[in-house]
Amino acid sequence: MTTTLLPFRSLVVQDRCDRCGAQAYFRAVLIAGDLLFCAHHGREYSAKLSETAVLVEDHSAAINGKPSPAAY
Repeated sequence: MTTTLLPFRSLVVQDRCDRCGAQAYFRAVLIAGDLLFCAHHGREYSAKLSETAVLVEDHSAAINGKPSPAAY
């Protein structure tokens, strides 16, 4: 049996937290599938996720990386 890995795609604005629906900045890759979390819930669950997930991606640094249009 061979396993084929799909390429990862970047998180986009349409990706939403599985817990509260806010914009997702964390992705936890599990054997059964992916979980997406906002920065708040990603930090809350990161210790547990790091024990069970194949990969945990933290993109929360992007939150303040680019000002929103409302900042102008």
